[in-house]
Amino acid sequence: MEPMGLWTKILLGAVAVLAILWMGPGVKQALRASEQVEEKDWKGFLIPILVVILFVVMLILAARG
Repeated sequence: MEPMGLWTKILLGAVAVLAILWMGPGVKQALRASEQVEEKDWKGFLIPILVVILFVVMLILAARG
């Protein structure tokens, strides 16, 4: 597989910057709305993250064996 050319890298960087700028207003609004929430729902955030981490660890161990 050949390494990416200069123009491909520039194009990918431009797409990444445009995606960040496109999502910026929505992220700002979500952060503002999350500050107004009285009770934080950490379990709803942490449980899926832990499941993904355990799944990745399981895949790594299965690939070794």
